[in-house]
Amino acid sequence: MHLSGKQALREQYRRERHERFFQESWQHILVSSEFIGANKIASYLSYGEEPETSDLHSQLLGMGKKLYLPRLLADNDLEWVGWHGDPSELKVNGKIKEPIGPAISAEEFADIEIMIVPALHVDRDGNRLGQGGGSYDRALARSSAWKIALVHYGEITGEKVPVEVHDQPVNAAATPNLLIRFVR
Repeated sequence: MHLSGKQALREQYRRERHERFFQESWQHILVSSEFIGANKIASYLSYGEEPETSDLHSQLLGMGKKLYLPRLLADNDLEWVGWHGDPSELKVNGKIKEPIGPAISAEEFADIEIMIVPALHVDRDGNRLGQGGGSYDRALARSSAWKIALVHYGEITGEKVPVEVHDQPVNAAATPNLLIRFVR
């Protein structure tokens, strides 16, 4: 079976991530002006070797921010649910956890000021390579929020990430010790 360029890159990046993975924190991003001024933040529940978000979520909620988490729909799109940090308000769906409760309206989604998203790699133009389902690209396309991808060391690259028409760039990317904003 022949793999597409993007799928081959995903497999390579997953292998590299697995070989060098260790748990880190991305809490340094919370002192940026974007986070200090924002009140409504969408994020994701990390799993496996994705950049850890549980400590970010605790800090954001402790700062009085409103936090929204995604729930996967049958068509691979995402809907967003407000979450207050209670693990009993999460359920397992395959290999991920998702929030329980009513989804927010399109109007409430439009009010989200920051979206934290996962990525396997981000290039110097802010193009991200995700897991391949397109779920986050759909959400990013509908949002005017400031968008930041979390990646591990070495996953921000000068090499171009393959981009298709549906792919959505981010405004910034963060490693455990850097926050890089992209200029367009």
